[in-house]
Amino acid sequence: MSSGVKATKGSSMRLKGKVALITGGNSGIGLATAKRFIEEGASVAITGRNQETLDAATLELGPESLVIKVDVTDRKGMKEAIAEIVERFGKLDILFANAGIGPLTPLGSTSIELFEQILSVNVTSTFFIVQECLPYLNDGASIIFNSSVQNVNGRPGLSAYAASKAAIRTMARVMASELSPRGIRINVVTPGSVDTPIWDAATTSPEERDTLFRNVERAIPLGRMGDPLEVANAVVFLASDEASFMQASELVIDGGATGAPMGAPIYNQ
Repeated sequence: MSSGVKATKGSSMRLKGKVALITGGNSGIGLATAKRFIEEGASVAITGRNQETLDAATLELGPESLVIKVDVTDRKGMKEAIAEIVERFGKLDILFANAGIGPLTPLGSTSIELFEQILSVNVTSTFFIVQECLPYLNDGASIIFNSSVQNVNGRPGLSAYAASKAAIRTMARVMASELSPRGIRINVVTPGSVDTPIWDAATTSPEERDTLFRNVERAIPLGRMGDPLEVANAVVFLASDEASFMQASELVIDGGATGAPMGAPIYNQ
């Protein structure tokens, strides 16, 4: 099925004059969001670890964007990156905490080092990035966390990843309580199965990838994978003034897989 996804760029330039930081903005949902932010008038800075994808993102986003190679677990590096962004653009209005990892952690064969690495990247780093950004965030700023439907669906082998994404969702609620007096909004996007490069690591060939996608799509009521742009459009909304009364909310973008699972093709064939 075709998604028919469109950027839905508005004539109003919903993010005009705003400055945004996107962690993990060099591919997938992060890169799609960076492009949409720019289309809506924002100045954008992205971070990532992979130099090759960062270079590619630089070409796609253009010279006005700021692209920084830094690992989100590098506290000193992230502090310096945030200071560089503020020095370049003068302020910070939007934070999309998108960076994350999700290796398998099955019971019986998982090392403590891997488990703790996932929590460090996905949870601890997110907390400290928000903390580091706080002095620079304008009152009325918008923070968006990227969670996952794995926080509720109990998929085998993903204990650390699922726990980390549930933690992100819960942490947003606590931070919303703390930051509401400043008018800073914290909301969450929760994607389902989205066609991003992360799937490449789970397959060894395009044919195997296609087979995996067909199997996954059978469990999605809308019968297809999501497009990164569909998540990016939701992030744009949450970052904009259109979502000015949304606080501690979660937008699930999964084609109905968690909300209406019995509508999936696997149950109707």
